[in-house]
Amino acid sequence: MKIKQYLSERVQAAMVAAGIPAEHGPHVALSNKPQFGDYQANGVLGAAKALKTNPRELATKVLAELDLADIAEKTEIAGPGFINIFLSKEWLVQQAQASFQDPRLGVAKAEQVQTCVVDYSSPNLAKEMHVGHLRSSIIGDAIVRALEFQGHKVIRQNHMGDWGTQFGMLIAHLEDTMAGGSIDGTALADLETFYREAKKRFDDEEAFATKARDYVVKLQGGDERCTELWQQFIEISVQHSEEVYDKLNVTLEREHIKPESAYNEQLPKVIASLQDQGLAVEDQGAQVVFLEEMADKEGNPMPVIVQKSGGGYLYATTDLAAIQYRSQELDADRCLYFIDARQSLHMQQVFTIGKKAGFATDKVSLEHHPFGTMMGEDGKPFKTRAGGTVKLAELLEESVSRATELLSKRETDLTAEQQAEVARKVGIGAVKFADLSKNRTSDYIFNWKTMLSFEGATAPYLQYAYTRVQSIFDKAGIQASDLENNVQVIEEQEKALLTKLAQFEDTLETVTREAYPHMLCAYLYEVASGFMSFYEACPILKDDVDSVTKNSRLVIAYNAQQTLKTGLELLGIETMDKM
Repeated sequence: MKIKQYLSERVQAAMVAAGIPAEHGPHVALSNKPQFGDYQANGVLGAAKALKTNPRELATKVLAELDLADIAEKTEIAGPGFINIFLSKEWLVQQAQASFQDPRLGVAKAEQVQTCVVDYSSPNLAKEMHVGHLRSSIIGDAIVRALEFQGHKVIRQNHMGDWGTQFGMLIAHLEDTMAGGSIDGTALADLETFYREAKKRFDDEEAFATKARDYVVKLQGGDERCTELWQQFIEISVQHSEEVYDKLNVTLEREHIKPESAYNEQLPKVIASLQDQGLAVEDQGAQVVFLEEMADKEGNPMPVIVQKSGGGYLYATTDLAAIQYRSQELDADRCLYFIDARQSLHMQQVFTIGKKAGFATDKVSLEHHPFGTMMGEDGKPFKTRAGGTVKLAELLEESVSRATELLSKRETDLTAEQQAEVARKVGIGAVKFADLSKNRTSDYIFNWKTMLSFEGATAPYLQYAYTRVQSIFDKAGIQASDLENNVQVIEEQEKALLTKLAQFEDTLETVTREAYPHMLCAYLYEVASGFMSFYEACPILKDDVDSVTKNSRLVIAYNAQQTLKTGLELLGIETMDKM
């Protein structure tokens, strides 16, 4: 149940009944401290200020109109006019019983299904994926999973960079290094090295540079030989990306690739449309859109080049074609772009042009969800010791290796094969959670010790909490299906955990609305911590615990476990029954 929405609607109705104009919202939020209830409605204070009346007296009128008997055991006025709301134990029991053995944990499907086009990952196929692609790939994938869980129609778009001047250089080098007219994969086994070799030749050898430029023209003109080499190059490059997605447990497939080259035929039409509407004008030989909406302090409109003087197209042109395709052909309600913060101005420019030119429909929401940079412990962008780019595949391998070493120091009855599987899940999960748990708009410090810790807000801690519940069931020799769906609330820790579990749907709403996976990470950590407190204060398997209480606490524990499992799955992090 969307508790916050439900309470907001009821408090809003009470405020209107108390004579407060409807434009004053209820401002319902989670309480910071238990003594102030589970939720607080803070809207009366602002309304009282606007109406020039005593806020506490106004809150008293609102409370007289407020009926929350079905969900709250108590409401009260606090301070100058806050309304504290205490959820009832009976209602929490109802929610727990409704969630028990429900694969959706009581979360309803979206009432209004939206078509959400999500642009994420988008590696450049001229190079192997590196740590710079991590955030886009996993943040985008977490939001995609959450939107699908809510029941929305999600269309993944992997806007891979497979076009541009660098490909003439790469194809020329590839032709020189390959044998027999085909590629067996060895030439591109190390894409990074291959790219550096081609770039060095381009910089140092004039004849090679000329050849590379000629190949760009040939490729753009559809030359059969260049196209064949380009396609072979792309195929092996995509295979590299697929291997990384598989290791990362990211849901992008080949069918989701919609590369830059897919829009080539549309680019002249984009320019023609902009010219016909008087939006693109010639300036020093180039086609430029001047945006009054983004004028500088002196009032000069911002110029955005959409076609070079030589006739070449830019990222802006391709992005405008993509906006048109996603908005009109895919009929998107939302277009979510997970691209780093350095591209914020560019995205603002193309969104503005896209709306002005009618490439984007009136209904579509164009959303750039930027993210910061992964930093090393020196506070600088994360690099290898030699100062090079860290390959994403190597980073993941190192994390699994470190997890293997860490787990080898713990007592276990797992086989070597099982230990390796646990290490893989812990290692990959640690990297993903460390990133996803940070506000995506911020830079963050990459720290091996912190992310692989079994304490604090980490993937290993949450994975361990999941296995802790499983061990209780294993020790009891009970399956969830053996339990009666009866719950009782005796201790405060039971109520606290049930309250937190009931907030899962609200959390998902925030996560998908704001594209903030860190909110889900924080919530799952609170669930795990709440379970640990519950487990310590509320014995389950001790001999003096009666059967009814034991059953109830096993149901609560199971609900906590399944919430952890589902939440981690939405983050793309795997769980295991034993560690």
